[in-house]
Amino acid sequence: MELSFTQGRWNYESWGGFDPISSSNAKPPGVELWAVFDVPQHHIDASWKNLTHTLSGLFCASINFLESTATYSTPEWSFPPASGNVRYGTLPCEAVCTENLTPWLKLLPCRDKAGIALLLDRPSLYRGFYHSQRGRCVLAKSSSVYLLLDRGLVAELKFPNKENGKSAANGLTSENFWSNPSFELSVNPDRIFLEESSSHSKSLSILYMFQVEKYSESEPFDIGLMWKVPVAWLCQQTPLHASRFLMGSGNERGAIAISLKSTQFTEGFMSANSKDGSCELRVDVFQVVPWYVKVYFHSLRVFVDQQPRAVSDFIEKIHVSPSKDKMSPGVMEVVLKLPCRVNTAALTIEFDKGFLRIDEYPPDANQGFDIPSAIISFPNFHASMVFLEDDSLNRSPLLSKFQEKCPVMSYTEVLLVPLTTPDFSMPYNVITIKCTVFALYFGSLLNVLQRRVAEEERFLKAKAAKKTGRLPLLLSKLSAKLRGRRREPLHSPPSSSSFINSKLVLKVILVAGLAVGWQYFFS
Repeated sequence: MELSFTQGRWNYESWGGFDPISSSNAKPPGVELWAVFDVPQHHIDASWKNLTHTLSGLFCASINFLESTATYSTPEWSFPPASGNVRYGTLPCEAVCTENLTPWLKLLPCRDKAGIALLLDRPSLYRGFYHSQRGRCVLAKSSSVYLLLDRGLVAELKFPNKENGKSAANGLTSENFWSNPSFELSVNPDRIFLEESSSHSKSLSILYMFQVEKYSESEPFDIGLMWKVPVAWLCQQTPLHASRFLMGSGNERGAIAISLKSTQFTEGFMSANSKDGSCELRVDVFQVVPWYVKVYFHSLRVFVDQQPRAVSDFIEKIHVSPSKDKMSPGVMEVVLKLPCRVNTAALTIEFDKGFLRIDEYPPDANQGFDIPSAIISFPNFHASMVFLEDDSLNRSPLLSKFQEKCPVMSYTEVLLVPLTTPDFSMPYNVITIKCTVFALYFGSLLNVLQRRVAEEERFLKAKAAKKTGRLPLLLSKLSAKLRGRRREPLHSPPSSSSFINSKLVLKVILVAGLAVGWQYFFS
């Protein structure tokens, strides 16, 4: 298995993509996890679920979101470790912070108290343009620092003996290499390794090794490189630079485009794949789309040098797995065969935007929904550095890692798709309006009921006064005069009473009708 946490995106155009460091270690933004299981086929999904929950608790991340079948896929052959038992999942929107770095450092024997881990200063680390942490490592028995001069840098450096027929590599491996006019090292290296001839580049890489164990607190290890003159060079790039973008507008339809542009690689680079005078470049594309992006695979189109071409002429092999609503994402694996002298190539595929239930939207739904990075690999080219034979190569896991042959890979951008998003304040508004209507209805109803009781009591008092005769009436008048108050009438006129009663009845009927209509409309 391999788990990576990445912040930022690796700039393949400026930082290169053909060497082992960028091709094998550059990862897509967010979290990427893949694993190969040695269990029966029907136990793989359960093992994947256990793995995601374990890693989520161990690294304090949201990796458990990958447990759902709608978030991970099963590559067939385009992903390098692909087999029948592999599972692959990504979380592009996962934010990488110190909460992920701290548990990762706990896996180290000395945490961040010794070794290279001392350099992991949190503020400096997360201010960078790119930061990625992953993988496994061998327990170190000694500490060594390696300084690698890229092939492009070696070709651009100037040396006094370069005009005499000697190459830049010979000048950098000679005894007086630190006296060259380009740069100066503060510490002399203990060993120098020269890369063997490369079929993909005319220049060679140089590796300086510094043993840290011979330094102490009184004489600390402090390596520095000072440039004497400005030097500009271009890192060796992949055969084709890959980028991806969205086409279309609106919240209903759209299209995904993968663009491949030539990086002007040399003739020796192109001749590596030449057969019988013809040169073909194989490109593998692995694309995963969420289920709510409904891709129409029959709409796949191929453009070569900005001209539409027949799909069958350039696609040698294709495997698609359509998405299922709320069940599994869509997967597309394509093998392209392009001529080596191609300038540009592009793949486009159309899609419809689906609808989600209100409980399926994330908290930041208005930001958009992420489509994971596509993986572009070149199986016929391997990113490796083979150095001259030396006993120290067998003792250094880092140098052994450089010599492993792994296919050249690159990741495209993460796409942000806007979907139709409901107004999440509407439930609150509906509840508020309903409560207001019901309060008005019941308040008016209770008011009417209270008024009817009061009028009935007044009517009964007036009727009782008429039956008792004039003596009680005279006594009540006398009592009112003695108290200095005006006597209230015992009953109201029947015309006004009937008018008020009809008005209240109409009001009750109107409020009840509004409440019933409102309830029927929203149900």
